[in-house]
Amino acid sequence: MEKLLKIKEVTKAFGGLKAVSKYNLELGKGEIRGIIGPNGAGKTTVFNLITGVYQPDSGQIHLDGENITGLQPDTIARKGIARTFQNIRLFGEMTVWDNVKMAFHARTGYNFWGALLHSASFKKEEKRIGKESLEFLDYLGLAERRNELAKNLPYGEQRRLEIARALATKPKILLLDEPAAGMNPKEVEDLIGLIQKIHNDFPLSILLIDHQMPVVTELCHIIQVINFGQLIAEGTPSQVINNPLVLQAYLGEEEAIA
Repeated sequence: MEKLLKIKEVTKAFGGLKAVSKYNLELGKGEIRGIIGPNGAGKTTVFNLITGVYQPDSGQIHLDGENITGLQPDTIARKGIARTFQNIRLFGEMTVWDNVKMAFHARTGYNFWGALLHSASFKKEEKRIGKESLEFLDYLGLAERRNELAKNLPYGEQRRLEIARALATKPKILLLDEPAAGMNPKEVEDLIGLIQKIHNDFPLSILLIDHQMPVVTELCHIIQVINFGQLIAEGTPSQVINNPLVLQAYLGEEEAIA
């Protein structure tokens, strides 16, 4: 499988604490991989390193053959990496529709003066953005909510809106940070189906973090387990959940067997 994302020997320390230590990952085109581990294991730090929120102390990150180590978050986003967050980050006082439109701003075809003067190119581009944004909302089942304020959506729909906004950037890689956090079993089941549908319908790879094992085991081709920023296990879902170290340290015998 052709590798889209390669992380090689990446280390990040905060003070004297190594949040990530000599971390390696390869994500193939069209692949879904998962990262699990206890709170504080370094999972979200990995996402922050990939997206440029943090700069690694050492090591390299390559996207589709290009070294993106040290680039700023907006540059990395334009190159094709989008993410959602464990704590939902929407523009609550903006409409659902406007939240998705915001995702297009980095790729607009007009300049500052065009926007200021409402040029023909500005009007044409805004029309396109409105149309495509609505298409993403329709895909995520939110088109009828487009004129509501984002903060007024039920929790599960806020999650879908965040995913819609990420997809609107047309990413090569979608990073999902705890997408099932706070969801009930029915919502988790629906989320699994949604992520599978996105994976089938869009030409992208997915890397996800989640504590809910059904999400990870049903969706991911390969799972990594990290603790204290170090990789301790990697393999297929069955290999990982039957790894004695994982059973003992993370899942517990009963949960792993269930």
